[in-house]
Amino acid sequence: MNFYFEAAKIIDRLNAKQGSVKSLLNTLPEKSRKRTAALVIETLKYKRALEQVISAANLLKDEKKITSQSLALVLVHDLLLSGSIQAGDGPVKQAILRHKTRLRSEWQRVKIKRGAKTDAELAQVDDVQSQAAQIPRYVRVNSLKWSIDEAVMAFQKSGFDLGNPRDGRYFARDAHIENLLLFPRQAQLTDTPEFSDGRLIIQDKASCFPAIVLGPPAHPGCVIIDATAAPGNKTSHLSALMGNQGKIFALERDRKRYGTLKTMLARAGCGNVEALNLDFLSTNPNDEKYARVTHILLDPSCSGSGIVNRMDHLVESESESSSVAHAERLAKLAAFQLQMIRHAMKFPAVVKIVYSTCSIHPEENEQVVSAALRSTEAAASGFRLAPRTTVLPAWSRRGKPGILCDADTAAVVRCSPEDLTNGFFVSCFIRPFGTLSDMRVETTVAGHDNAPGLQSGATSAEEEDT
Repeated sequence: MNFYFEAAKIIDRLNAKQGSVKSLLNTLPEKSRKRTAALVIETLKYKRALEQVISAANLLKDEKKITSQSLALVLVHDLLLSGSIQAGDGPVKQAILRHKTRLRSEWQRVKIKRGAKTDAELAQVDDVQSQAAQIPRYVRVNSLKWSIDEAVMAFQKSGFDLGNPRDGRYFARDAHIENLLLFPRQAQLTDTPEFSDGRLIIQDKASCFPAIVLGPPAHPGCVIIDATAAPGNKTSHLSALMGNQGKIFALERDRKRYGTLKTMLARAGCGNVEALNLDFLSTNPNDEKYARVTHILLDPSCSGSGIVNRMDHLVESESESSSVAHAERLAKLAAFQLQMIRHAMKFPAVVKIVYSTCSIHPEENEQVVSAALRSTEAAASGFRLAPRTTVLPAWSRRGKPGILCDADTAAVVRCSPEDLTNGFFVSCFIRPFGTLSDMRVETTVAGHDNAPGLQSGATSAEEEDT
């Protein structure tokens, strides 16, 4: 029964606006997370219909053992949609079963009233879920452990064929990211040995863009800070691009997420990463530890509005999403995001900063970039946006017009479900070599005679787009 109490607690916290579905599910014990997450998500899909049934059956009025609406929701969900309550015959379960006939009768009435022929037609489905259904399952081949050709051969041996991922047992290689494969949305890959030992990493295509745009050279002198590294997908991608050479400081301030980060990096075989349980904003740019940092990846907290498979729309109304509270939240997030960029610009040897979000809001994207370009830090260090020719030049969707100048609008990248990805934003700040106060970067990023930040990204980005 603890399983149901955990799920009910998550729904209570969602109703109290104490976090997003994803963030709250991540607080669950790992051993029960998958099972509890499935129950929470499925209950949310049918929440409106279940509430009508519970109310019509007078369940909460008649049964004092059912202590909350959320507990009733998860229990009645399993009774009606899973066929049984997965718990011993305790008093709480018996309280539900006493009303079994009435609950099923009310469920049928709701279906008739809504003209639903099946249970599935009572689920809340909107444009967000429809868009999510079109996005394939992306899998990044971890080149630290095997090659893309080896991965393709392994999948072909397991019964997949190269072709359109929307058709059954087919998969394909991505057109923009070298080591990325596309599978049908329903493909179950997390239970495979290749996923368990870190050879495969489930990662949305748009989420691969920041590492590609940062384009760190595979050289012992390259030093990177991944400022908000957990759960570690982008960090492991950087490590793979560097061939485990150089150094990556992977920072994560949350202790629990830091543990997840370390686990993921170990599984992926990232030998050039030092994970630190540290807030990026607390770092001293002039600390000798970070004196040789040349590249910084910033993917800070954001609204998550671009994640089309998120379930948060099921617990907030349209009026709430456009409320003053929503605008205030965006303003706070934008202020924090700008603070992160300005702090990154203070590191003396940094020549390249990639800032990304999984948000669709200009307040967190173009407006933050515009403010960063006007900041005293940018003026002092000479940071500007890298031109489109070095930032995924073949990608057609660029920034929203009217906020940045035309050249800078073209220099930033946006992703949309229309591109078969989650909503995403990527920008790249570079510092021309001649403005650097610490000329040691000339030897740090070897092989680049001028504008090392620009040159180190140009090759990588252009190669990935061909």
